[in-house]
Amino acid sequence: MDIYSKSLNPDPNYDIIIAGAGCGGLTLLHAILHSPILSQKKILVIDRSFVKSNDRTWCFWEAAPSVFESLVCNKWEHISVSKNEFSKQLSTSPFTYKMIQGIDFYNHVLQFAKGFANVHWHEANIELIDSAHGMGIVNWNGGQAKSKYVFSSILPLESLYPISQSTLSIPFLWQHFKGWKIKFETPVFDVNVAKLMDFNVDQKSDTGFMYLLPLSDRSALVEYTLFSQTILSPTEYDSVINDYLIKHYPNQNYLIEHEELGAIPMTMHQFDKSIPPIFVIGTLGNAVKASTGYAFKFIQHQVAQVVEALEKGIKIETEVHNTRHQFYDAVLLYILQNRIMEGSEIFKRIFQKNKAATIFKFLSNTSSIIEDIQIMRSLPTSIFLPAAIKVLLRRG
Repeated sequence: MDIYSKSLNPDPNYDIIIAGAGCGGLTLLHAILHSPILSQKKILVIDRSFVKSNDRTWCFWEAAPSVFESLVCNKWEHISVSKNEFSKQLSTSPFTYKMIQGIDFYNHVLQFAKGFANVHWHEANIELIDSAHGMGIVNWNGGQAKSKYVFSSILPLESLYPISQSTLSIPFLWQHFKGWKIKFETPVFDVNVAKLMDFNVDQKSDTGFMYLLPLSDRSALVEYTLFSQTILSPTEYDSVINDYLIKHYPNQNYLIEHEELGAIPMTMHQFDKSIPPIFVIGTLGNAVKASTGYAFKFIQHQVAQVVEALEKGIKIETEVHNTRHQFYDAVLLYILQNRIMEGSEIFKRIFQKNKAATIFKFLSNTSSIIEDIQIMRSLPTSIFLPAAIKVLLRRG
């Protein structure tokens, strides 16, 4: 019998409930099961489906191998950024830029967790998560379960569209993209360099770039990415990607082996708050870096905080972005949404005047004040300072 179709435990009370089996929920499950203190807790994982597909790719940088190193399918020690006549290749040292495929991550965690009899699974659409008498209550059609600790990462993206189109004082952009995994008949790619941002594409009046990760000298993941308020139709991405490949690799035939389509909210808006016994994680718990959309490493950090608190029996803290870097994010989003300066010009200047390691630290919220100033000096004071004042006044 499929482990996901087995009956729920007759007792609806669990030590821990994980609502949502995406990156946030499965990372938390993986960490709990590796904890000598928590691994035998009675756990319920609930999601609408445990049948996974290769729906996304996570990329991140780190200076040393971490817990999911065995899942890294490609890595690069050089990146490049291009805009018009400007083109720069940077060493990522001491960091390495890495890639993990979604399906490899899902399969790895699910297969590992199947070995624990104390982990229970249930496929259902969650209708409500509420609390009463100090217990979190997860309701679905035909049932419910309770726990002192409910961790939710369920974010109904359709509910975000009204927010993004509203007149909120807080900026809201989408990082949206479509990617093709392609294969050429002959070698065309430099496998040593990841094209992080090539702005020589249609900007759609916002910020658009091509993101190209060579997987071999003949294959690559090519994604057309935009920061804007409006999401494109799938065919609009296709047209730009095809034109880009024709321009840069003329007279070459290629095969599309896989496609991925996605949208990540870029905003300081707080979707939900952790109010014990219900805690929000992942995108729902604001683990996404608002100004870039990077989330994978922030989710690892968030989960590490949660597991340490559970082990010690102390207050659980899910916030992973410090105030200083949140302020920088808010200023950049304000500039982008109000089109005060072209996004392509902002990122060009940052990469033009700084080392990749300094930028990565800044984007990881681990930079020093001196490094922050160095990054800020990349942008015109006449642009950054008024925007910073506007953001400060709005906060006040």
